[in-house]
Amino acid sequence: MYRIAVIGGRPAPITGAKELGIDVVLVHEEGAYDPSIAEHCERIVHVPINDGPAILAALRPLHAERPFDRVLTTTEPAAESTGYVVDALGLPGVSEATARALKDKALTRELLDKHGISPVRYTMVSSPEAAAAFADEVGGDIVLKPVDGVASLHIHLAANAGEAAEAWTRLDADGITGIIAEEFLTGPVVSVDSFSYAGRHVPIGYSEYRMNDRYVEWEVSTPSRYAVPHLDALRTLTVQLLDAVGLTEGPSHSEFVLTPQGPRVLESHARLAGSGAPELVRRAFGCDLNRWFMTVPLGIDTLPETSPEPIGGAAVRFFTPEPGVVTEVQLADDLDIEIRRKPAGVVPLVFLPHLDEFADQDVAAFVAKNPGEEIPPLLTVADCVSGYVIASGRDADDAVAKCEDVNTRVRFHIG
Repeated sequence: MYRIAVIGGRPAPITGAKELGIDVVLVHEEGAYDPSIAEHCERIVHVPINDGPAILAALRPLHAERPFDRVLTTTEPAAESTGYVVDALGLPGVSEATARALKDKALTRELLDKHGISPVRYTMVSSPEAAAAFADEVGGDIVLKPVDGVASLHIHLAANAGEAAEAWTRLDADGITGIIAEEFLTGPVVSVDSFSYAGRHVPIGYSEYRMNDRYVEWEVSTPSRYAVPHLDALRTLTVQLLDAVGLTEGPSHSEFVLTPQGPRVLESHARLAGSGAPELVRRAFGCDLNRWFMTVPLGIDTLPETSPEPIGGAAVRFFTPEPGVVTEVQLADDLDIEIRRKPAGVVPLVFLPHLDEFADQDVAAFVAKNPGEEIPPLLTVADCVSGYVIASGRDADDAVAKCEDVNTRVRFHIG
């Protein structure tokens, strides 16, 4: 039997581990995971998932008794702490330095500049005056955001020096201590999901998004129609990016803006993507990134030699009703798909409940709100809490159309 430790995250990547001959020690925080995941684990250890020394203290005795083959994570809050443990135990995997290089957007930009790829003007700004000066220097739209931000939270667009100073002040008032300013990149946002092993990177899926005016992505579809004309450049840039940050193993999710000057790196992460993207890649490209998360590093599965061609399309669309208190949820009588509903008062412990159970369904949906429950404003991806629909299709357009059809027939009435 192989033995791995998995730090935090959602249950999907370790489902079926025992059948694959893998013992999993899950390190998580009590109350922050679905208890049913225990059936896939050798044991569960309760430790703060962002505390590297605490995780190491818990795992080192277990490692001494029976060594781990890998220590892995697929959640952003545990990226650096997992790297700390990987380094301390001398295991292959994502090092703390690589995890930090991807989490710190200024360090990512610095490394890209060092390797002469994806030029984007940026700077750290420590005052309203510095933000205004950078806006004047760029002479066009800029973006201010947390240097280690996630989930589209606290992103501010500024068109001039005055707006830049105002944006910095708002971020500071929100308690953001590290603020990066970047030139605004004009063009569609696309992503590339990749997998790496022994320093070899294979770009797999490529997706695109629909988002609101706060840059909250409420729909993901794959394969991206926008990406096709830029596919060679995107794949080349992805490999260069992953080499620049020192990634050698595991999944990665990189986002790009297709500017008039070509693709530019927006950000990258050494983990599986959120919003159900691995399931979309499985449906559209036939590659199970959730399974590979465990099996490729252990040598159970082998990476393909080249990037796969799509075998279809897939999309996930979050329901995005207006904010307020729900008075009624109506489902069309002729809505003939698999639908699950959240029991009233229950708080889901995973972001996309039932996603694994929908794997064999062409179209399926989860409705997460009941009368009396509140729908928050859509300020971050984490606010996409009203449910979702996922669909496969002949291509991405077909999958998006199926999602849109379901969305129009699930009605949330707000009081």
